[in-house]
Parts: sequence; structure tokens; C-alpha cells
Amino acid sequence: MTPPSSPPLSIIIIGAGFAGLTAAIECHRKGLTNLVLFEKSPSLAPLGDIISFGQNSSRIFANWGNLPDLLSPIIHKADQVHFHDSSGRFVTTQSFKEEHLAWGERINGHRGEIHSLVYSHALSLGIPIRLGVTVTKYFETPSHAGVVTSSGEAHTADLVIAAEGVRSKARTLILGEEDHPLPSGYAVFRSWFPTPLSFFSSPLTSHLVSRGDTHNAWIGTDVHFLAASIKNGKEISWVCTHVDTSDISESWQFPGSKPAALSLLQNWDPVVKELVKATPEEKLFDYKLVFRDPLPTFVSPEGRTILVGDAAHPFLPTSIQGASQAMEDGVVLAVCLDRIKGDGTKVKEAVRVWEGLRYERVHRVQKTGVTTREQWHKADWDVIWKEPEVLHLKREGWILDFDSERDAEERYERVREGLVKEGRL
Repeated sequence: MTPPSSPPLSIIIIGAGFAGLTAAIECHRKGLTNLVLFEKSPSLAPLGDIISFGQNSSRIFANWGNLPDLLSPIIHKADQVHFHDSSGRFVTTQSFKEEHLAWGERINGHRGEIHSLVYSHALSLGIPIRLGVTVTKYFETPSHAGVVTSSGEAHTADLVIAAEGVRSKARTLILGEEDHPLPSGYAVFRSWFPTPLSFFSSPLTSHLVSRGDTHNAWIGTDVHFLAASIKNGKEISWVCTHVDTSDISESWQFPGSKPAALSLLQNWDPVVKELVKATPEEKLFDYKLVFRDPLPTFVSPEGRTILVGDAAHPFLPTSIQGASQAMEDGVVLAVCLDRIKGDGTKVKEAVRVWEGLRYERVHRVQKTGVTTREQWHKADWDVIWKEPEVLHLKREGWILDFDSERDAEERYERVREGLVKEGRL
């Protein structure tokens, strides 16, 4: 007699950011289609500003049908960044042409626009996404995990994936206690807006927008300012990271203040100040950068609930890897769940191996955010004028020339055997 087949692995994903959507899309791609995604926002408007995806994640987009073709018209096309000191003196240019030839293209663009395309792709696959659903509690047993929503409904599955950011309530289940985000001591003014017509003719700003897409950086003491023109100069994005001591116990996103930004930059290059002055007040935001101490684990005691993306490992913007690592989480998880053939009784094996594949890498990449910030904010200008390349971003092959899917396929069994020897499986 043929034994009865077990029901297909069931999955609940919380959060429709890049981590949650990637997990859903990649699980679907592996044939794991018994899933549902809950998102607390009642609608997904194209909010935000610039976001960057390294080659380690742009290769993931390449697996998603015609998405790369849809992304092409909206992404940043500059292949170099020009560095200046705070007064505007040119220092050095860093080109990305060689790495693009060797490792593939980066994808930089408006977070909301890119997210909308990824969300639409998920919907086109038939992935069920329920908006306006707020999770108030996570729970688990040895045989299943679940969530309770604000409406009082309980939903259970073989696996729950918490992808709802740094304040995910799943952290309490996994840590055994509530924790809080801590201030990093830094904040970022951020903006994205249509390029004013005056920019194309002004001697101060025409070089930013009239020659196609551009990318410029200004480096000062404990402050750096990055500006990009996008869509052939039709739109402008800028970010300014600076020291900040504000309390973030309740919120870390505030309306930005142009006078505050201009005060911070009062002795800076007039080009920088012109960018701030031209910013519509309603398009300026002030983000307080938060961090979490590295977690001892991303997996719950029963192995039925996991944290991915910012819920597990928030990144500083200077790492330029937060979104990419969130996407890698989803890709590797799908490989691991595929390895257990969708068997709900082997979820603990899959997620423990997933953690073994991700934990060291993600924390090693995470540290680069602090390294880059200190490289700029504590710059020794006597050294820089002799060796301008000191300012260049560290573009490392172990981070960028990396295929997370292939790595997971190749190392799964080795990591599983190691966990068995350690008595963790």
C-alpha cells in the first residue's frame, strides 16, 4: 500500500517588505505555494527614497521573470561617484565599471517604485497577500507556530516567518524577553523630489543633472552628504548622515527641518546648500538610525518561528547591504525548505541549517556599515590628500560576487551534518 502523503508545508509570512516578499516569491519558485503573507499597512503606497541592491541581490531579481526589464527605466544609471571635501574641493572619483563587467549591475533607485514592482510580481504569481492585518502576538508548539491578529483571529502554520522590521513582536518569542532598539548616535536627513527646472541652467547645479545620471559625495567631520540625479537628471535624491542624540523610544522617523539641515551644513559647499534649499519641505525626512545588539539566534526554541531581514539584523545605511541581505535570507530559506521536500515535520532541520548558513555571513557584512561610516566621518585629511582612494567604498567580492542560492545548495548537507554532531538536530 502507498502510505498517505503528508499535507504540503504551510507557511505564514509577516511583513511585505523586501525580506517578506523575497521569502514568498522564492518559496513559490521552489514549489512551496501553501503560504500566506500578512502586512499591517492597509495599502502599499510607493514611499521612501533611494535604496541600493548590490550584485549579490540584483542576481536574485534576474530570476523573477521580466522584472529586470521593468526596473531598467527607473534605476540610477551612474557608474561612478565623485568625492569632495565639505567645502566642495574635488578629491577623487571611484568607478564601478570594472565590477559591473565582472559581477553584474547594481540596482539603485526609489525604494517605493522598486518595491511596487516586486509586490506586483508577487501578486502575478498568485501569492495571497492580506493587507491591513496587524499581528499582536506570536506563539508556537512543537508541531506548529502561529500568530494572533488585532481582530482576535489566530492563524497557524508549520512555519512562521517574521519579516516586519526591527520592532517585530517575534523577537520576544525568540529571545524570551522584550528588547528595545537603541540609538546609534546618528541620524539621516533624506529626500527625493523632481529636479527643479532652475537646476538645469544654474552654474551651481547644472553639472548634477544635465549630463545624465550623476552621483556625488561630500565628506566632513562626523557628517557625509550623498546626492544622486536619477532618470536622466529628472529627479534628485540626497541623504545626509550626521551625529544625533535624540530619544527614539517611540519613533525614529520625523518630518525633516530645512533650517536644521542648513545649520548643520552652514560652512559647506554651496552646491550642497542649494540642494537642501530646493527640497520641498514635505519631501524632507529625518531618520534616527537605530541598532540592535546581535541576537544569539534567529530561530525560536521550537524551531517553528524565524526572524528575517531587519527583524533579525538591522543594517546601517553605510553598509549598502540591508536590503540585499534581507533578500539573501529569503533565497536561502527557500532552498532549505525545498531540501526537506516540504515535510512539515522537518521544519526544525531546515531553519537550523538556514541559520547556520546565514548567521556568520550576515553579521560579518553588518560590521561594514560601521567601518564605512568611520572611514568617512573620522577621515584624516592629511592622509587623504596624499592617498585619495582612502575615501573609496570597499567593494569586496565575498559580499558582492556571491550567489546565495548556489552557496546554500552546496553547503546545506555539510551544515546539517555539523549540527547533528553538535547535538543541535
